[in-house]
Amino acid sequence: MLGFEKSYEVCNCKKVTIEHIENVIKNQNATTLREIQDLTTAGTECRHCIFPEGDFGKMKKKIYCKDILIELKKEVSNG
Repeated sequence: MLGFEKSYEVCNCKKVTIEHIENVIKNQNATTLREIQDLTTAGTECRHCIFPEGDFGKMKKKIYCKDILIELKKEVSNG
């Protein structure tokens, strides 16, 4: 996934990994950022991990929930 290990923490506040986000997209049919938030709690505290435009943290994230969602949507559409 975009060069990151599946165990990489996307949401540090809630300890949500790439693998957890991938799981809700693939197995629970999450198709929106809101659904990812509801199913994983990622991005429900400081909200910096949702997308770059909302990252007002001192140190910027390296990957966002939005990146994972977009990447998996591409994989599905490419077969």
